[in-house]
Amino acid sequence: MFAHMLRFRLVPLVLGVLLSFPSFAWPVDWIHDVEVGKEKFLKLPRLDWVEVDDPKVVSIEWMADSNELLISGLKAGRATVLLGADGKVAAWRVRVGGVPQLDEPGQALAKKACPDFKATPLEDVRLTVTVNDEPCRKALLSLFQADAFEARALDLTLEGKVMQAQLRSVQEGLLAVTKGRVKARYVGAGLILEGPVTLAEHRKVLWEVLKRTLGRFALDDQMVLPEPVVVDSGVP
Repeated sequence: MFAHMLRFRLVPLVLGVLLSFPSFAWPVDWIHDVEVGKEKFLKLPRLDWVEVDDPKVVSIEWMADSNELLISGLKAGRATVLLGADGKVAAWRVRVGGVPQLDEPGQALAKKACPDFKATPLEDVRLTVTVNDEPCRKALLSLFQADAFEARALDLTLEGKVMQAQLRSVQEGLLAVTKGRVKARYVGAGLILEGPVTLAEHRKVLWEVLKRTLGRFALDDQMVLPEPVVVDSGVP
């Protein structure tokens, strides 16, 4: 089912094409900073939907006329943002009035759990590592939720048994959200999600995948959403 080892090369992406890349896992694709009470505009080619895990920290508004995303800092803190376009999903972190959290103890733990952990902070690829087992994967999963690395700056190699363990974790999350209606499977390095969901369940499934997966993967979202209800107002 799995190759012995699967390799994911994460290369730099410009902001304008970020959403066109099929990615969805820790670490986030991009980290943005905004001050409390301030706003930041980001140009994107397209956006179908956006969701914030902590709307008390940051407000996100899509301005379709100008293809801009308005990020407003509401109070000091951190929030994770999911963005969807053309069936692809990206994850961002927004820091409001904060400083980077580098998690040095977490990095020390990851170095111990992953023997070939090689960090090169001044280079484009800031981390090269082979994920050989679950202790290594879990240590990296924790580390990547801090700010030391963004997805585009990683070079990860995951062994097949690690992918199997990760798939089991994803399936546990899907079972809790959809009671078995959504299934997950890997084809090569691509994670395929299939099954009927409500709109609310769809978003919850994506959050579960983010929480439980490591590195950049080709997410093939084949979940079936309800057809939108069209109301005839009677006005021509």
